[in-house]
Amino acid sequence: MSREWNETQVTQEQHPNKSWCERLYDEKAVQLILYGRALGLSHSEAEDVLQETFIALLKLRETPEAPENYAFRSMRNRALNYRRSLWRRLAREFESARWFERDQDETPAERAAVRCLEKLPPEQREVIVLKIWSEYTFEEIAGLLELSPNTVAGRYRYGLEKLRACLKGKDYERLESSGITEVDAAASFA
Repeated sequence: MSREWNETQVTQEQHPNKSWCERLYDEKAVQLILYGRALGLSHSEAEDVLQETFIALLKLRETPEAPENYAFRSMRNRALNYRRSLWRRLAREFESARWFERDQDETPAERAAVRCLEKLPPEQREVIVLKIWSEYTFEEIAGLLELSPNTVAGRYRYGLEKLRACLKGKDYERLESSGITEVDAAASFA
């Protein structure tokens, strides 16, 4: 995703944080939109929340200590607030069938993986997206979500287990109730 900053609206005097924000946007905008999707937003909603997030970042008086983490946390908070609206919730339900935008070159295996990812509980889906696509560590995700690293690792492990079961055509609800909890994460995505 490429976006040009409108120089007539955003000047260095008005927004001293433009330089680091612009760099952060160029590097993380696509991941932040995917993260918004993992939080239950439609693609266009995720783009709107991303814009609101960066407008807020530009207004900061000082650069945050960890700008990337701050951006993800800000995106998360804004996405959760955005989702609370009844009308937006109804619109999201209609778009839930199109969680990721389809690519004409998408393989049947990719479509199956997206369908399985859509079925995961939001907490597990969120951790998987942050871990795999944003390449965050469990400790970084824990800090972002204000959880323990063990809780994050558990959500990741259970989510991968459910993805594996779904892709093999098994009912993961049944697996949960039977007490199957071990998963080899490396083998899941090898």
